[in-house]
Amino acid sequence: MGIPGYTRVERVGQGTYAVVWKAHPKHDPSFCCAIKCLSLNRETDGIPATAMREISILRDLSHPNIVVLHEVVSDEDKLALVFEFVEHDLRKVLDLRNKRLPLNEVKSFMYQLLKGVAYCHKMKVLHRDLKPQNLLISANGVLKLADFGLARSCGIPLPTYTNEVVTLWYRPPDIILGNTSYNASIDMWSCGAIFAEMVTGEALFPGKNEPDELLRIFKVLGTPTEATWPSMTSMPKYNKKAGWPSMPPQKLKNVVPRLDQLGLDLLAAMLQFEPKDRMSAEEALQHPYFSGMH
Repeated sequence: MGIPGYTRVERVGQGTYAVVWKAHPKHDPSFCCAIKCLSLNRETDGIPATAMREISILRDLSHPNIVVLHEVVSDEDKLALVFEFVEHDLRKVLDLRNKRLPLNEVKSFMYQLLKGVAYCHKMKVLHRDLKPQNLLISANGVLKLADFGLARSCGIPLPTYTNEVVTLWYRPPDIILGNTSYNASIDMWSCGAIFAEMVTGEALFPGKNEPDELLRIFKVLGTPTEATWPSMTSMPKYNKKAGWPSMPPQKLKNVVPRLDQLGLDLLAAMLQFEPKDRMSAEEALQHPYFSGMH
């Protein structure tokens, strides 16, 4: 399907509800953009909620580490979101580098990720789907948060949210146990999992399903107790009879061996069972691991 005013160059991606094209405005072939095209089904509600959410949230956000939504083009049977074009995503970058990023690059990407997340949280937006595929990396090494289809604005007091968010490998344990009163800490767990993956090249907790995901988390961080995770027993899906095997925590140095002590300290601060104990993005940016980055 054509997009008024734009020439498509090539298809660069396909998501659940959209096809993404590399394109340029007809009047300016030198300007690249990425166009997310959605077919609208007139028999149903028309525009998918994910697209509505992404449009309304991105129109209010403006930050160097967040992808730019240039414009929205629509007609009766399609909707096109025109974004800035960014060459790669973090998953592709890891694969291209044989899963070994130089540690100074890991630090730069992590700092930029936290900058983008801190800005979202300041603007009362939870991303809720942070993962390497949703972090775009430009040719000159700028990281940008993308895919705000699951994001939402959060107000005070804590409303009840859905817990069907965050791709499983980056999903915090409280969400797996059905927590719906969450806040910015949901994104911080994902940041921790991404941090470890940037260093090792492999997902930290690649669970096959929710019970397997929990066990993989426990294998690294130890099986939680009411002392290490006080709010655990109040989680909707917590079941005392589930009988989790008792596993001691591993030394993070053995799990992420290339990371220095300051990096390990930062990682541990984000991967806390208790949501309120997770370091905020703003606090993480001040961590000594990033000294010299400010």
